[in-house]
Amino acid sequence: MRVLSVNVGLPRKVKFQRRTITTGIFKDPVHRRVKLRRLNFEGDKQADLKVHGGEFKAVYSYPAEHYNYWRAKLEGMDLPFGIFGENLTTEDMFEDEVNIGDEFRIGSATLVATQPRMPCYKLGIRFGNMDMVKKFMDSGRPGIYFKVLNEGEIGPGDTIELIRKDENEVTVKDIIRLYVKTDTEERRNSIRRALRIKYLPEGWRSHFENQVKVPASEGYKISHELVDKGK
Repeated sequence: MRVLSVNVGLPRKVKFQRRTITTGIFKDPVHRRVKLRRLNFEGDKQADLKVHGGEFKAVYSYPAEHYNYWRAKLEGMDLPFGIFGENLTTEDMFEDEVNIGDEFRIGSATLVATQPRMPCYKLGIRFGNMDMVKKFMDSGRPGIYFKVLNEGEIGPGDTIELIRKDENEVTVKDIIRLYVKTDTEERRNSIRRALRIKYLPEGWRSHFENQVKVPASEGYKISHELVDKGK
């Protein structure tokens, strides 16, 4: 596993439906080592701190391998690294192989995987197409958010070293499945394992705690709260 591109960007104002909004989704590759602080990379910030950023969303990574899928899906569109708003474009690091709670050394920094991305309307703004939000959710390719355990520097070409595997064995992709899947006892058991993860963010923890209180026979109705609030 390695870093192919480090991408950063400061918030900018853009026009959206006759309004001016501020977004930090526009990221560009930088061809040097970049300092990673507790909440973001040097030269990178999030615009709406109520729903973006924070310690459990300090770094967002996206697999470079997913770009081939999107090139076929979005035929003719230019897709430079960073277009999904990711800070790290990675190689050989996938959502169905990384557990929530897995710890990694990248460059001189250490990070822990915390959650998948649940996109908001700003992804549609970045692509100039609001259908992109649904396409992204439907693709099953959410990318991975990280919390910074130890600050350091990261640059293109750095190796991504797994230093601790979380024993609960709940992958980033499993979190998406648990969110949208019809309720069963098997699902509730998986949620209980997820709730044992030290680094599961509070938004997901509260959501899943509420789910295991619901009898399996009642089924599960999808709540859009986590999507709309960008959790």
